[in-house]
Amino acid sequence: MELNELKESVYQANMALNESGLVLFTFGNVSGVDRERKLMVIKPSGVPYDSLTPDNMVCVSLETGRVVDSELNPSSDTDTHLEIYRAFGSSGGIVHSHSEFATSCAQARVAIRCMGTTHADYFCGDIPVTRELTPAETIENYERNTGLIIVETFLRLNSSEIPAVLVANHGPFVWGPNPRDAVHNSIIVEFLAKMEIHTKVLNPKAPRPPQYQVEKHYRRKHGGGAYYGQLKNGY
Repeated sequence: MELNELKESVYQANMALNESGLVLFTFGNVSGVDRERKLMVIKPSGVPYDSLTPDNMVCVSLETGRVVDSELNPSSDTDTHLEIYRAFGSSGGIVHSHSEFATSCAQARVAIRCMGTTHADYFCGDIPVTRELTPAETIENYERNTGLIIVETFLRLNSSEIPAVLVANHGPFVWGPNPRDAVHNSIIVEFLAKMEIHTKVLNPKAPRPPQYQVEKHYRRKHGGGAYYGQLKNGY
């Protein structure tokens, strides 16, 4: 993919995030990565969505984090995105938002549990919550350390099968194979968080689905054995 194509893709994904209703004002950001060129493109910091253009998406080095081709500052969450890309090789786009229900779960420090087949269609297990940052991790290299605790949270989890996390007291970070799919996954995360909160209100002791049902619903949409949809016709 040419750099201009990646900038256009990241721009369109940021606009889609804004249109989704998951962000307020300048909250939130979307990035995309070109692993061959070792570059990441991300929304500029603090720029209103209605002022964004493909050209003012900021390109930074995936290795050093330095801005490559812009006079604008990249998102303040840049170092968090970089750590996710470095650790999760299948990620091609990342979204961060402060969406209402997912952020409520992050503030309550409760995972979005896999309580049914709707969740399992997208995530093969609970969407986890990170530990809190230590004082030292907050004072020095805060954004980078946020990325590192996300990576730490997935030491025993599959980041491809559960492409989302709740950073404790902060909000969701969600990824996908490209920026567009990362936004799609973010919309699903918010919907699942809303359902999780409603489920706990209706029945705090609601039983979980059996793992074989979770696996069945996930595998029919993901992986080599997937059969959901019109796979040969692009649907």
